[in-house]
Amino acid sequence: MKSSSLLRHLLLAASITVAALAHAATPDELIKPIQDRWAQIKYQLPEKQQEAGYHELGAQARKLVQDNPGVPEVMIWTGIVVSSEAGAKGGLGALSLAKESKALLDESLKLNDKALAGSAYTSLATLLAKVPGWPIGFGDKAKAEEYFKKALSINPSGIDPNFFYAEFLIDRDRSAEAKPLLEAALKAAPRPGRELADSGRRQEIQSVLDKLAEEK
Repeated sequence: MKSSSLLRHLLLAASITVAALAHAATPDELIKPIQDRWAQIKYQLPEKQQEAGYHELGAQARKLVQDNPGVPEVMIWTGIVVSSEAGAKGGLGALSLAKESKALLDESLKLNDKALAGSAYTSLATLLAKVPGWPIGFGDKAKAEEYFKKALSINPSGIDPNFFYAEFLIDRDRSAEAKPLLEAALKAAPRPGRELADSGRRQEIQSVLDKLAEEK
């Protein structure tokens, strides 16, 4: 091959590589379809259909993990979807899903515990709070509270860490501590592109606040 032809081939290969890198999806772009579908399942599907919806989305999310190894944001959202399926399924049959979710979230923390504003801590804390303890499961209320506090230290004004920690406190008969967290969650800044999730979560928060007010 002549030197001029070789040079053209090398330049073409270089330009293709640069173009591919320029169009590589960012973590936010990778997880956006998962986030959007999760919100639709959570806030728009009838409750009886949610388990199947999460199951189908979980398969897509696991494929995303396989295709994008070492991306904590993808692991976190896969963990969220899998734990959501576990919650919809309920009972001891959901324990294997909860364990899978925990493994994904634990791995994401090793890579970057501040990814998605510390969301892995919030999700792990929720799992630890709701899963039965030893010898049945891995639930640990003390560890759950530690993780909720870590999540809030990273994202003190976030809608999710405030809401889920408040739920945890209410379940522990600590409603007085929960109310300021619920109010903070209600005032959280909107998340661009996550309007459905924000709207649904705000309705949940207001519902809990209303219930607390009725109990006085």
